[in-house]
Amino acid sequence: METDDIVLKVNGMHCNSCAATVTSTLKQQGMEHVNVSYTACEASFKNTPHKDLAAVIKSINNLGYAASLPMPDKEEKVSYGLEIRVAVSAVLTLPLFLHMFLPVMFLHNALVQLCLCFPVFIMGLLYFGKSAWGSIKVKTPNMDVLITMGFCASFVYSLIVMRHYPVMVHMPFFETCSTIITLVFVGNLIEKRSVRQTTSALTELLKIQRQKASKVVNHEGHEHIVETDHRDLQPGDILQVIKGESIPVDGILTEGDASVNESMVTGESVPVVKKVGDMLTGGTIVVKGHLRMRAEKVGKDTVVAGIIDMVKKAQGSAPKIQRIGDKVSAIFVPVVLGIAAVTFAICYLALKMPIENSILNSIGVLVVACPCAMGLATPTAVAVALGRAAQKGILIKGADTMEALAAIKTIALDKTGTLTTGAFSVKHITPMTDEVKNILYSMEQYSTHPIAKSIAASLKDTAHKITLSNISEEEGLGLKATDADGHTYKLGSYKVAEKLTTENNHSAYLVKDNLLLATIDLEDEIRKNAEPALRELEQDGIHIVMISGDKQEKCIELANKLGIKEVHAEQLPYQKLDRISALAKTSPTAMVGDGINDAPALAMANVGISLGAATKIAMQSAQVLLLSDNDLAQLPKVFTISKKTLRVIKQNLFWAFVYNIVAIPLAATGILSPMASAFSMAFSDVVVIGNSLRLKRMIK
Repeated sequence: METDDIVLKVNGMHCNSCAATVTSTLKQQGMEHVNVSYTACEASFKNTPHKDLAAVIKSINNLGYAASLPMPDKEEKVSYGLEIRVAVSAVLTLPLFLHMFLPVMFLHNALVQLCLCFPVFIMGLLYFGKSAWGSIKVKTPNMDVLITMGFCASFVYSLIVMRHYPVMVHMPFFETCSTIITLVFVGNLIEKRSVRQTTSALTELLKIQRQKASKVVNHEGHEHIVETDHRDLQPGDILQVIKGESIPVDGILTEGDASVNESMVTGESVPVVKKVGDMLTGGTIVVKGHLRMRAEKVGKDTVVAGIIDMVKKAQGSAPKIQRIGDKVSAIFVPVVLGIAAVTFAICYLALKMPIENSILNSIGVLVVACPCAMGLATPTAVAVALGRAAQKGILIKGADTMEALAAIKTIALDKTGTLTTGAFSVKHITPMTDEVKNILYSMEQYSTHPIAKSIAASLKDTAHKITLSNISEEEGLGLKATDADGHTYKLGSYKVAEKLTTENNHSAYLVKDNLLLATIDLEDEIRKNAEPALRELEQDGIHIVMISGDKQEKCIELANKLGIKEVHAEQLPYQKLDRISALAKTSPTAMVGDGINDAPALAMANVGISLGAATKIAMQSAQVLLLSDNDLAQLPKVFTISKKTLRVIKQNLFWAFVYNIVAIPLAATGILSPMASAFSMAFSDVVVIGNSLRLKRMIK
């Protein structure tokens, strides 16, 4: 098999320690760029050449998990296995627990206690023991090793006691074994449901994909509306969408007009009026009118599918701060095993405590120690933040990007298409001849630059398209083309005409066979909320810089309107790159841009930020994508989200460390019983997840 990106569905992972076990296995198999997400139940990696994927899947299954290639568009069935385990173990554990308080002689019978405990013990062994054994096989023992050793020790000791006191005893720890398993089951159930809430934003996006579509079919000259599953749609299909329905796939409006709520994709709450020829995005909702559309992109090619894929990859990544928890968790289990052994030795040999008390204290240490909270500290917060950001129309391509954003001290912004809308209006074309209009209109058809689009739009009713060849676009300069008569044309900034004129105050220049043919003057409007967004960033202590390829006078004019003090104008791509490199050496720097000429600078910056209407190469070069391209209000939100998320991660890690520092000594001294230890272990996970869920309210 060639090197390829692989995504596997991995069921059976019940905590972040399980994800660490699967990660170790994949790395031992030679896989690269491994990311295992316990929250998404997925493992992604780059498959190396000559590796059998079936063998890789088998190695994961041998650990006790269920790995498989995901079925496209298949809805996951909700599993209630853990709920059933909780219910059964609780019913059997309750009488075992009550025997310590109720004078019911039947419950004090060791054989009865064994019969009640044994099913719970087997469930625990199959659930936690399987995971523990798998982690030992890959030499990365996880927290399930501690849990399994704890309840196995109490069960085996109880059997030994039964051998000497077969009828009536108070010594066995069957209730301890059963209660530990039940409480950890309950903790895992709470954790499972809480984690499900952390990925709710992604779940909502997935629901958008899974819908029916009204397909228009012509049969024997008559139109029929056929309800069709989204998986069966093909590019070119004509679809009908009425008020209140979601647009099923990406496409072009071919008939009718309507107002569409695009908030799910862009974060923009105001409905957008769509007319014939406009692009429609799957998942958006028609709030007024009705329309027919031609499907252009279906399945994994749609905008929503791209967002889902980006969010999944981002949630699977790990920021540098997570390494703290990962390093501690990696050595935690052996250390705890040592502490448990030392606890038993001190209690039994040095302090001469009864053997049952010594065993209970050791079991308490095994159960209370919880590296799981440290493992959950980062991924739960990241999952909530990235999902919430996606709902707001902000795509962050990785958890490490979230951490980098929080450190940013300087933001460099492009001018045209970033600080301004790119929706230019033509002020003057000199001279305004038919030849000039036809050449301008024809050449601008081949450029995605906002200026080109504006010129073409202003001339579409008065100009005619002519045949051009050898069309090319050079970064930072402009377009070049040849007509049928062999004349060569150049259209771009002053740099294409600097040897032909000293007038450098025009927006664009048209050169024919090295002779200046025309000049173009344009007006550009400032992007919505640009000024308040920049003020908010400055109030947060971030330095604002404008770096643009536009002329000095225009950049200074805009900078004065927006209050930007540092301006670098007339910058070619390599010059933008040098500017960003110099800024980054001084302080962590973010670059905001949208065009081809911004791509190198976006990649060079500590964090690259691009807009939804940007060129494809700009979006690929950036780590953050703002889907609402007509409004800069999202820009300060990016940094607010990152700072709040990092603060929550630090709180989670602090709690996880403090919990273990306090809880382990309490268990070792017998203040916390094994049952209380099991409860406190589950409680620590709930605290971490609950703190992460606060981000849902914090990110507005």
